[in-house]
Amino acid sequence: MPEVFVFGTLCHPPLLDIVLGRSARVVPAFLADHAACLDGQGRPPQTALCASPGARADGLIVTDATPQDFARLEYYLGGYSDGIRQMQVRGLDGTPHKVLVALKSVAPRADAPAFVLAPWVARWGPLACGTAHEIMARFGVADMAETAALRPFLAARAWAQELARRGAPHTLRSDRGRDTVELVRDRPGFEGFFRLRAFDLRHRRFDGTMSDTFGRESFVTYDAALVLPYDPETDRVLLVEQLRYGTYMRGDPFPSVLEPPAGLVDAGETPEACALREAREEAGLTLRALHPMLRAYASPGYTTEFYHCFLGLCSLSEADNGLAGLEEENEDIRNHVISFDHAMTLVDSGEINVAPLAAMLLWLARHRDRLRAES
Repeated sequence: MPEVFVFGTLCHPPLLDIVLGRSARVVPAFLADHAACLDGQGRPPQTALCASPGARADGLIVTDATPQDFARLEYYLGGYSDGIRQMQVRGLDGTPHKVLVALKSVAPRADAPAFVLAPWVARWGPLACGTAHEIMARFGVADMAETAALRPFLAARAWAQELARRGAPHTLRSDRGRDTVELVRDRPGFEGFFRLRAFDLRHRRFDGTMSDTFGRESFVTYDAALVLPYDPETDRVLLVEQLRYGTYMRGDPFPSVLEPPAGLVDAGETPEACALREAREEAGLTLRALHPMLRAYASPGYTTEFYHCFLGLCSLSEADNGLAGLEEENEDIRNHVISFDHAMTLVDSGEINVAPLAAMLLWLARHRDRLRAES
């Protein structure tokens, strides 16, 4: 099997190991008259080879490449749209090597900056490795084109793992860490936009003994940012109404629900940026300030879904009622600007039956007087 040259982000050894599924033998090399450029589109950003007279694209020669390596590289990249070319690269000592270069068109911007490995690793390395784990877990199981289409969501799922590392205080709860849990066996589950993960585990109990091994299932999803728009001068909030499929599948006779504007936190995006974006997209609002409210799991007994909740200060008027949402995301949203007291009446009556919105309104009830006094 000929040697293969990889460049750009794949020069990060932990990432290359994940993609190949092994630790390969590599030697540094470079391709003359080419540059590795950031494409600037994906998150984490990928790289493309750009013809650039006088430049050099640094990379690695995989000296023990196998057909399986090519298959795994192709799966990770989403296909070799430019094919596999035989090219000449040079080792750091100037020795020429004829190698195969597996190429994928990424269409870098005309002003795309040259790729530099160290700052990319500092900014994107952990997320890139997490995304690669998500992608390569589907190798041999899911269609390559399907996985390529899901790549932004797989990256968002990896990003949720990064955000989870922030943790939360444990002044009352115990300080038992992840090292007290042993994942005994992973069992195959559904892999798609969502993941149903089946597994066997055991853990250290409160009395210090180890539990028996037992089976569980987890619904692996994303982090979401939720924002409750509030006008402290008029004491009004904005709620959005839309059809939700969980209510429909449960058999609810009225499957539309009242919620705050909310959305999935994209890979590399802060929850705050997501909250501001969702307020614009779902309610047409530009918020003047964000206040953190709650950071909480939706239902930790079976799902990884996690909520970053914010209060968004803004001016609200009757003109903010009406229809909204992104057509390309099949959103059909109706906005309701109502008084805070009206919202609390809907909590009491049960018409507000989405727990995060009820919790956010109760948070506002606790802090409302202060916020109004400061406005």
